Amino acid sequence: MKLARMNRLFGPSGNCFDVAIDHGMFNEPGFLGGIENMHDAISVVAKAAPDAIQLTPGTAPILQSMTGKMRPALVLRTDIANVYGNPLPRSLFSVVIEDAAQQGVMLDAACVVVNLLMLPNQPEVHAACIKNITTLKRACDLTGMPLMVEPLVMQDNAKAGGYMVDGNIDKILALVRQAVELGADIIKADPCDNVQEYHRVIETAQGIPVLVRGGGKVSDEEILNRTAELMAQGAKGIVYGRNVIHHSNPAGMTKALMSVVHDGTSVADALGMIA
Repeated sequence: MKLARMNRLFGPSGNCFDVAIDHGMFNEPGFLGGIENMHDAISVVAKAAPDAIQLTPGTAPILQSMTGKMRPALVLRTDIANVYGNPLPRSLFSVVIEDAAQQGVMLDAACVVVNLLMLPNQPEVHAACIKNITTLKRACDLTGMPLMVEPLVMQDNAKAGGYMVDGNIDKILALVRQAVELGADIIKADPCDNVQEYHRVIETAQGIPVLVRGGGKVSDEEILNRTAELMAQGAKGIVYGRNVIHHSNPAGMTKALMSVVHDGTSVADALGMIA
């Protein structure tokens, strides 16, 4: 049932920190920094005890083979896209893995995640994502698997390569609302340029819990300040990847972010956990 799986993601505080280590799925050499050895990367993060770790079908068994009751929940990445390179390939795609919801059940995932991509002047990719979501939504309902939809408003790849947040709140609002209307159980959304406006994203999500993605690597103080403000604006948590796996102390950063997300720890005190 969906509720039981959702409860594995959201702790007693009602919030969630999901560490994304699924970047190898996208066939971009620049995404592999810090995760060249997935056994080590997953072990380090898992021992720091975030609520969840986001992985692909090929690496999820590494997490799920770990012993102990305190193992983080699995969020299963279910789609592959080739939209992150610079320049973009001649032909773009976004494809969901076969029987994605059933694979999630077999891997004992707490939820599955799929993209809702919006790239400048690439409506075909957006259309493919909508088809992916509508197909996966039905399968998730039948298997009791929560569906996390990731609406991503991306900048033109020519500016700085792929995966760069646009930050325009009007674009984010529209895409988040579309994800809600398509049936998302959880939203993983972009941050906006002015974090103090993020309550508007929470409002447009119509009560669906919103987790905010981290985007590019920034300083410890900046990511912790942003996280604290996002939580104050009503976010139910975060999904960060590069700000953890590219950090010199991934375990310390995980613990610091968990403290902010669940306990409302001050940024100054959280910084002390990283040293």
